[in-house]
Amino acid sequence: MTVTIKDVARACGVHVSTVSRTFSAPHLVNPATRNRVLAAADDLGYRPNRAARALTTGRTFNLGLIVADIANPFFPPLIKAAQAQARGRDYHVFVADTDEDPRVEEELIRTFAKQVDGVLLCSPRLSNRMIERLAEDVPFVLVNRRIKGMPAVLMDVGKGARLALEHLAGLGHRRIALLSGPPGSWTSNEMQAAAAEMPGLDLLFFGPNQPTGSGGLAVAPEVAACGATGVLAYNDLVALGLIEGLTAMDIEVPGRISVIGFDDILPGRLGRPKLTTVTMPAAVAGRMAVDLLLQSEGEGAVINLDTDLIVRESTGRAHS
Repeated sequence: MTVTIKDVARACGVHVSTVSRTFSAPHLVNPATRNRVLAAADDLGYRPNRAARALTTGRTFNLGLIVADIANPFFPPLIKAAQAQARGRDYHVFVADTDEDPRVEEELIRTFAKQVDGVLLCSPRLSNRMIERLAEDVPFVLVNRRIKGMPAVLMDVGKGARLALEHLAGLGHRRIALLSGPPGSWTSNEMQAAAAEMPGLDLLFFGPNQPTGSGGLAVAPEVAACGATGVLAYNDLVALGLIEGLTAMDIEVPGRISVIGFDDILPGRLGRPKLTTVTMPAAVAGRMAVDLLLQSEGEGAVINLDTDLIVRESTGRAHS
């Protein structure tokens, strides 16, 4: 016989509405009661009918998560954390990759708008105006993008950039190259704004660059020729590509040029030299973005997450 919601309610001595709420809005149910309901449902083999719930509530219990490049090691921890957090709220997550293409990003958002209750938009490349227009069709939470009036989870890129530049300055570096990311990148804008406020540095800006190892490799000849002794790269992939390019030209890192990345991805810890980098709390951002999206009072809320500098082997004293 099919187990019903009434059977679960009877088994654990609660009202049917409490069982329903446990599966539709678990954060609204007392933890002890929620655990009792879930245990009873598990014992009885009850599984909620998602289609029926959607008809009743007007919700799909699905979320969309769109990232700029799923191959970038920065994004998988964010994705896994968001999926786990959503699962705990009885939501499913559809993940999509834009391949850094704003046209693909727009197409995915329009497609998701018909199938999900909200979208987590991570490092978007679309213009602010287009994102605001698309937000009329589906709720958004932005990750690492600030648009006034829209909920967002931001990592403190400005602080990280300042720490990185202060570290280089403390090692005697004065002529520093800043390698930006793709056009429309909020992270790039934050890095450049922080750098512009740093006194006593001769800053050289290179970009836009592809946010990949190939992007760093491509800009290596320009960096080698510019006379900079220190580099702050858009992300770790660009930094690692740059080091590869400099090494191929017999330019030692950090002997002649010190390099700092952003993100603290695993490959940066494994290579030689190990990469000095700004750590970005991707997993925390994924969890908090889901919570913000599912909070009815989350409209316009902004959560700021801290960053820090991890000093490893790719930075050293400026050569004389």
